[in-house]
Amino acid sequence: MSKPFDMELFLAGVLKGANATRKRHIQQAKTIQAGIHERWQLDNPWSWQRKHLVWFLDSHIQSRSGSTCYYYLLTISLISSRLRKSWTFQRQADAKNR
Repeated sequence: MSKPFDMELFLAGVLKGANATRKRHIQQAKTIQAGIHERWQLDNPWSWQRKHLVWFLDSHIQSRSGSTCYYYLLTISLISSRLRKSWTFQRQADAKNR
């Protein structure tokens, strides 16, 4: 049996800021990882595509408060940065207003 993917180690290179902020990003990244793993059986961010993160934003956090969505969007931006992808994502509130 293989070891689970270490999200904390994965994000270590791009995480900056206060300890509480770092912990929040790591916890949110683990939540994103669990959601994508449950849906597509992909637990390694290196195998994710943009559609997986968009799906998470659309299905898992659409009913959350605006601030929660914003913080998840920040975490997803960190994941994209770590993957060296130039993916962009819209906040759900912004998409609804257009």
